[in-house]
Amino acid sequence: MSLNRCEQRVFDYLQRHPDERHHWQGKFQAAAKAADSVHVAADRLAQELWRYYEERSAVVQPFKDAVLHEGLKRTSMKNLAELLLRLWTESKQKPLQKLAPS
Repeated sequence: MSLNRCEQRVFDYLQRHPDERHHWQGKFQAAAKAADSVHVAADRLAQELWRYYEERSAVVQPFKDAVLHEGLKRTSMKNLAELLLRLWTESKQKPLQKLAPS
């Protein structure tokens, strides 16, 4: 999976800041439990990640520098949301069906 520059910046920031990462892990786990599907959770979390990016861009490097050079044009965070759902939540796989003996 390929992340865009904004997504990569958030991912790297969360990797370097354990308190922030822990906060987001909790959000992702709660969203995964509450959502009907992984797609619904990813869409919702992508929107929250973009709001987070906007908020961080006003106060924290490297976000401030990036916005100074690239601007703050809305960017998709869906790939990052999907990646973090895979990394931070348990899979909701359907149980295997038992085959009837032949």
